[in-house]
Amino acid sequence: MHAVVEKVTQQIIERSHVVRTLYLKHIDKAAEQGSHRATLACGNLAHGFAACNTGDKADLASDKKPNIAIITSYNDMLSAHEPYKDSPDLIKAAIKAAGGVPAMCDGVTQGQPGMELSLFSRDVIAMSTAISLSHNMFDGGLYLGVCDKIVPGLLLGALSFGHLPAVFVPSGPMPSGISNKEKARTRQKYAEGKIGRKELLESESKSYHTPGTCTFYGTANSNQMMVEIMGLHLPGSSFINPYTPLRDELTKAAAEQVLKFTAMGDDYRPLGRVIDEKAIVNAIVGLLATGGSTNHTMHIVAIARAAGVDVNWDDFNELSHAIPLLTKVYPNGPADINHFQAAGGMSVLIAELLRGGFLHEDVLTVGDKRGLAGYSQGPKLDNGQLLWEEGPEASLDPEVIGSLEKPFAVGGGLHVMHGNLGRGISKVSAVAEKHQVVEAPALVFDDQDDVVAAFHRGELERDFIIVLRFQGPKSNGMPELHKLTPWLGLLQDKGFKVAIVTDGRMSGASGKVPSAIHMCPECEDGGPLAKVRTGDVINLNTQTGEVNALVDAAEFKARKAEPNSAQDHHWGMGREMFGAFRVGASSAETGATNLFDEDNLYCRVNRT
Repeated sequence: MHAVVEKVTQQIIERSHVVRTLYLKHIDKAAEQGSHRATLACGNLAHGFAACNTGDKADLASDKKPNIAIITSYNDMLSAHEPYKDSPDLIKAAIKAAGGVPAMCDGVTQGQPGMELSLFSRDVIAMSTAISLSHNMFDGGLYLGVCDKIVPGLLLGALSFGHLPAVFVPSGPMPSGISNKEKARTRQKYAEGKIGRKELLESESKSYHTPGTCTFYGTANSNQMMVEIMGLHLPGSSFINPYTPLRDELTKAAAEQVLKFTAMGDDYRPLGRVIDEKAIVNAIVGLLATGGSTNHTMHIVAIARAAGVDVNWDDFNELSHAIPLLTKVYPNGPADINHFQAAGGMSVLIAELLRGGFLHEDVLTVGDKRGLAGYSQGPKLDNGQLLWEEGPEASLDPEVIGSLEKPFAVGGGLHVMHGNLGRGISKVSAVAEKHQVVEAPALVFDDQDDVVAAFHRGELERDFIIVLRFQGPKSNGMPELHKLTPWLGLLQDKGFKVAIVTDGRMSGASGKVPSAIHMCPECEDGGPLAKVRTGDVINLNTQTGEVNALVDAAEFKARKAEPNSAQDHHWGMGREMFGAFRVGASSAETGATNLFDEDNLYCRVNRT
């Protein structure tokens, strides 16, 4: 193993020992109780299989066959989740053929409640997943999800039932449409007023044009990378296009696979044992090696907490200086996720990282082989039969997937930022080197729409660093601020020095413009960003990870935090229902979540 990876892993294991032991004790106790259907009253059990056929009712009543929960986030509004429409039927048929009984649940759909509810939807999905599983009738779970908050939410919820085996089932990316670079160029033309809404909509429709995941390497595709590198997907299944014979066979195979790992068999692999300290480190390594979504600096922390593992941004930072950047997929480069798959995909990436000692091989997975070495294989169909074979020995396109000898950067794609403005995250992999250091006067805003209005008034035709305050989870739910990218990118292209510093989020698809985001403490908690005034010179150095207001230290300390001037973000579009979520949200560095009672046993032990 690489020395830094081994060191950080050991730090996490030692730091997590007490809380991880408690978590494992909890799931082991649940597993010892056997099939939970046996503990249900007859009325509860009858309700549970009322809609089943006679044969399935008999099987469920006798506890002779495993009963598998299908937690699906299907809807036909999100292109990435539309392919799940037919998956339950495929899964149920495969489970029956393998000797199990499927249980279909409506599961979770995300909808469009407003970006200020987006991050909170992850916790809602986690709780909904737990409610779905709380019927206490299941011996394993299949989790169908792809998009941004859905996969982390499903995994968080599933970990509360960590005694059950789990297999995650991807739907795959849509085939490539127009290039992501062309799409971004069209958005900038619209921002500049050179084209109208009709032309913009035509461009967007050519990019998002068919069922499947969006093809850029944002949060959704980072999810797929993360889940596969943690061993929760079947090897090589993340980026196979939907509605293809191979995709369908992989979906059926996932259903058959989970049956092998229930406590009723002889190869019990509960989720809580799969997701351990080493799996979490593997997820962080994968994120850094691919320059993945900044959102995962929160999601992975929350997922680790759910599994009794204590991870913080210092772990990300230490690993970031050791892990090479091995992929260039938009917004980090011109290629899309289908090009990544054609270049060798996850099998080449995992094999390369294993070769460098950057990944833990000795982990539990849902593949036929227990360790991660089996994930250097890829799936194929041979006369209709699903098989796995070794992936390419090296990248088939070194412009998309690099090598240890020729990485795209010697450090990872994400950096932890620090300075007198707090701690945050920066995605360096998508920013040209000449733009990675910016020193300019601050322009302070409390609402992203005010930034757009200032652009249209011509007030941004100069060097500046936008300081966008009160965008953290407690302020307004921590919305993504990706809508600003076309305007800021346009000004950057004009030759101005441009950057953004905020306690909010940018999209996993954001790039080009240097940033320090997720700044902690957030302004609502009195964070230092609330002391910044328009005209203060700020130095943002994403190479060294420093972000500072160049203001006399005594003067800056003496300043009082300014109040939030944007007061219309807590009502409408359902936001009024999430007041308790805003009040209870933890910091971005601790996962920006409401799921963990800070006074519960795990946290009390961790503090002491």
